[in-house]
Amino acid sequence: MSPHAPAAVRVPAAAEAVFARIRQARIVPVVRVRNAAVALGLVDRLAAAGLDVIEITTTIDGWDDVLRTTADTHPDICAGAGTVTTPRLARQAAAAGARFCVSPCLVPAVRAELSGTGIPLIEGGATPTEVLGAAQHGVAKLFPAHLGGVAYLRSLLAVAPEARIMPTGGIPLSEVGGWLDAGAFAVGVGSDLTAPGDITARVGEVLGR
Repeated sequence: MSPHAPAAVRVPAAAEAVFARIRQARIVPVVRVRNAAVALGLVDRLAAAGLDVIEITTTIDGWDDVLRTTADTHPDICAGAGTVTTPRLARQAAAAGARFCVSPCLVPAVRAELSGTGIPLIEGGATPTEVLGAAQHGVAKLFPAHLGGVAYLRSLLAVAPEARIMPTGGIPLSEVGGWLDAGAFAVGVGSDLTAPGDITARVGEVLGR
């Protein structure tokens, strides 16, 4: 990492294994829907499309049950909890079997809660201080990514070329390729991916499957 960026901390092997899954997936679907039944149906559609890393947000009614059921019915999926903003949510996510947690902001209390669990936290940020500070722990979430666009990611990576950054927020599938070409570690995609229709075909167009 650039000498101007925060120094990286040691990332546990278990966390690196999860990050490797995310890197390989390239697209991380963000499931943010009304209730558990709708979410589970969407998880089935995403799994059928070959997407094996999924973020299930804590804003869903019964989100922890969705995580547990996903682990039972799709054991090959690396499912994580999104919008984890409090230690209580972090404990619930760990108990539900989350493989990773994601926050829209820097949350030191959540990071402390997850310390020693082997569950990595991907913290979000918008400013260089926030994003590069989060990246020192492994992977940072650039959020909301659409505000700065691809050019902003390039600027961040120009000063910290080794930073692992996952843009999320307001990114249509048609722009995923541009983010990946600019150096994104992976790209989080919500409603444009999870909308009704053929997810397999949409993903194939983006990733060339």
